[in-house]
Amino acid sequence: MNILFPAVAILLASVIAFRSNITRAAGGKILAFVALFVLPVIAIAVGFSGQMERATSTQFCLSCHVMEDYGKSLYVDDKGYLPAAHFQNNRIPRDHACYTCHTDYTMFGGVKSKWRGLHHVYVQYLGKIPKPADIKLYEPFNNRECLHCHEGSRSFEESSHHQKTPDMLQRIQSNALSCTSSNCHDTVHDVATLTDVKFWKGH
Repeated sequence: MNILFPAVAILLASVIAFRSNITRAAGGKILAFVALFVLPVIAIAVGFSGQMERATSTQFCLSCHVMEDYGKSLYVDDKGYLPAAHFQNNRIPRDHACYTCHTDYTMFGGVKSKWRGLHHVYVQYLGKIPKPADIKLYEPFNNRECLHCHEGSRSFEESSHHQKTPDMLQRIQSNALSCTSSNCHDTVHDVATLTDVKFWKGH
């Protein structure tokens, strides 16, 4: 389907280019309009939609060399590693692992995020790529990314870990108490220590 519209547009544009006299009739003018304007717009829209969907895949995220260590961290055989525990236990879809936990990142976030996404493309091809251990989030991780799966879950809301104080769950839900930086789930993508860890071989 993704190739159909461009192929038809090219075919019709070629016919019009080599037989321009057909555009003298009303039907030819309509054909030219469809071939030169309508089909290319549809092809661009379909292609863009397909590429945006592809950009949410784990394979796409890890296609940048600098992200390889983050991909490896999903296989660390230690349940204390938050992304690894989620990835290995199918708590998130493995083929969309990165996007599931970073839904507002670069092109999927606001204008500021999209601008940073363009900067990433520039750095990938023309700039100086940082070392994996030097990559940091632009802003503190938002609990919203955890809660869009966990909120409402009995095991999450009734866990004794989340009931240590009467207002703890409320503070988590309001983002006042961070899930990833309050000595709870603070081992995330610890790419600096990958040489010292054991890896899961199950998948």
